[in-house]
Amino acid sequence: MIEKKMPAFTELSEFASISAGGEVAFSTDDFFAPCENMLLDTEPVFIADKFTEFGKWMDGWETRRKRTAGHDWCILKLASKCVIKGLLVDTAYFTGNFAPKYSIQAARLKPEDEALIPARDTKMGSACGRYELDEIERLKSDKWEEIVPVTALRPGYEETRLNFQKVLSDEAWTHIRVNIYPDGGIARLRVYGEARPEPPPRDQIVDLVSLLSGGTCQGYSNAHYGHPRNMIKPGKSQCMADGWETARRLDRPEVLEANEDGTLKVPGEEWAIFKLGFPGRIQRICVDTAHFKGNFPDSVKIEGAYLRHADWCPQLKCTWSNILRPSKLSAHKEHWYDCDSDVITHIRVSMAPDGGISRVRTFGYADSELN
Repeated sequence: MIEKKMPAFTELSEFASISAGGEVAFSTDDFFAPCENMLLDTEPVFIADKFTEFGKWMDGWETRRKRTAGHDWCILKLASKCVIKGLLVDTAYFTGNFAPKYSIQAARLKPEDEALIPARDTKMGSACGRYELDEIERLKSDKWEEIVPVTALRPGYEETRLNFQKVLSDEAWTHIRVNIYPDGGIARLRVYGEARPEPPPRDQIVDLVSLLSGGTCQGYSNAHYGHPRNMIKPGKSQCMADGWETARRLDRPEVLEANEDGTLKVPGEEWAIFKLGFPGRIQRICVDTAHFKGNFPDSVKIEGAYLRHADWCPQLKCTWSNILRPSKLSAHKEHWYDCDSDVITHIRVSMAPDGGISRVRTFGYADSELN
């Protein structure tokens, strides 16, 4: 089977899923399956003989067959204010009950706007009442900017389930409204883009590479089992799939030997390059191998570079300086290191020879010169 090429925007950070920090703020209907399912990090599944008191169990968001005027919709709070570059609407297993069409609207809400959203009680078999509709109408979400016009969806068969959509707006948004016409189901929704948080005070320590700070993965050597962008998500990883894991390198020696410092002598390594959300000085690093018990890397090293406003690309020549020299790792553990970097804009995380890392944190102070 020929593997389909994914759009370039799917290499960017993702802001709607639960592990990124996305959440459902409002939904008109959750009868067959609650809207929160649409943000799950796991791949959709289908269990043929699983039913609930409301009907067939589905792994996604599915509304009842609408018998009143209007259409169904929901409001999602994104993990961070971000510029949206593209979306994936996955209709997996929704073959005779998928939403026929959808559109996306977006807004940048202030705290006082968010206070207008009624409290959500996630419950299968439910729908919003007149009170919730009256409250949410104060946001005038039907007037938000349309970033994806009414667009047809395809049924959830394997060859048609993935509906990608490029977004051309350069505005930064905090919330989106997902409209489905008129009803039906969506298995998963992914929102790809670039975070645009406010710069922190110079005396506040922050995780400079975090997705929520605006960190982005700009290159990597191998992502066979898990993408390196997972390492900069907020919170602890949930499983091995929620981290960066490479294939086993084929240049591993037949018999492994150790260096004097305990690290293994291996000819190669895997790497990932990240642009920091803010240029800054890193003072403390955490490398977490949570869930990687028989497949953690032997060692890790981290280097930094100062590229001003430039993005990293393979053709760009840059000088990397050591921030963390090769350091032995162990299974399913947080490893903390003190350091004192110069002002940098990028880091390169290298593991030897291969394996998995769940999270990388780079705590330091943002430098305001480039902001």
